[in-house]
Amino acid sequence: QVQLVESGGGLVQPGGSLRLSCAASGSIFRIYAMGWYRQAPGKQRELVARISSGGSTNYADSVKGRFTISRDNAKNTVYLQMNSLKPEDTAVYYCKQERLPPYWGQGTQVTVSS
Repeated sequence: QVQLVESGGGLVQPGGSLRLSCAASGSIFRIYAMGWYRQAPGKQRELVARISSGGSTNYADSVKGRFTISRDNAKNTVYLQMNSLKPEDTAVYYCKQERLPPYWGQGTQVTVSS
């Protein structure tokens, strides 16, 4: 059984930073692409960042230059470093293991507010 467990969310002031982690178990982590998605109230879930099994990355335009996705295959963990946070980054953040069927974590709340 695949499990993805996110952590690292919380309340941060605009301009601040957070690092999200997603720990995977129950799968051969290194062979799958991993993604971070977010869903704000009343909005559709959207891709934030993605990292391939080989380490190639891509980002939503709204987070380019502020967020960095990385992975540690030895720890079966994917990270999302979020800098220069804005109120519009407020959302529940989910990690996804990109396979068929895909697996999702339970989500972690990020709130950017003064």
